[in-house]
Amino acid sequence: MKPFNKTLLAGVVAAAFATPMAVMAQAKAPASPHTFTGNVGLFSQYIFRGLTQTDGKPALQGGFDYSHASGFYAGLWGSNVSWLTDSAAYNGGSYSVEIDTYLGFKMPVGDFTFDVGFLRYNYPGRVPPTGLAAGTAKADTNEVYAAVTWKFATLKYSYSLGDTFGVDNARGSDFLDLTATLPLGSSGFNLIGHVGRQTYEGPNSANAAYSTYRVGLAKEFMGLNFSLNYTDTNAKSAFYNNRFGRNIGDSAWTVGVQKTF
Repeated sequence: MKPFNKTLLAGVVAAAFATPMAVMAQAKAPASPHTFTGNVGLFSQYIFRGLTQTDGKPALQGGFDYSHASGFYAGLWGSNVSWLTDSAAYNGGSYSVEIDTYLGFKMPVGDFTFDVGFLRYNYPGRVPPTGLAAGTAKADTNEVYAAVTWKFATLKYSYSLGDTFGVDNARGSDFLDLTATLPLGSSGFNLIGHVGRQTYEGPNSANAAYSTYRVGLAKEFMGLNFSLNYTDTNAKSAFYNNRFGRNIGDSAWTVGVQKTF
């Protein structure tokens, strides 16, 4: 008979106790309350509140987001734009980028999620040598917003705190919109519907108010988010014609692909 191996027995006993203890230690490790995500996307054009921001040309977009388990979140997002330099009021200026910064707080209550926050739209660039046209301000805009989501639908209200996308003395301008996202069975496609109403305040806001709607499809495939959208508005006044004679609120199709990481 072979001699009893005390060293081997001790190793087996130690391993037997060490393994469950290690598993218990891992199970008890608390999940981090901090979440960081990023996104980058390429779109056939950039549509914002029904209006093309790139005159039908492609847009490269991306951003970073932070969220805390308490409900607090903040983020940074950017895109190329051309709507300012395409406008006669800004002709000769240099504005080719939009950079948005935002922060807010989300709170779930049963089937509802409540969301309040602040968002700044910033358009860095050079004012035209001759200055801006009368009644026109820099496009930088500050908004506060409140939203409520119920299952597949979100109702959101945004309120401007001052000059609004180039309309001066426009404090109180607002945008009210409703978005619904419906899964199409087990296909993986989502049907998206959106309606909104933009109004402007101030002495230079005549004929500026308009309504918009959007219908789209979205699907995740191989880790990428694909989308197809049709958008239209009733913003048909000369207020929305660019210096090329095109109305930036005309109906438009947009396709895009986005990666979240």
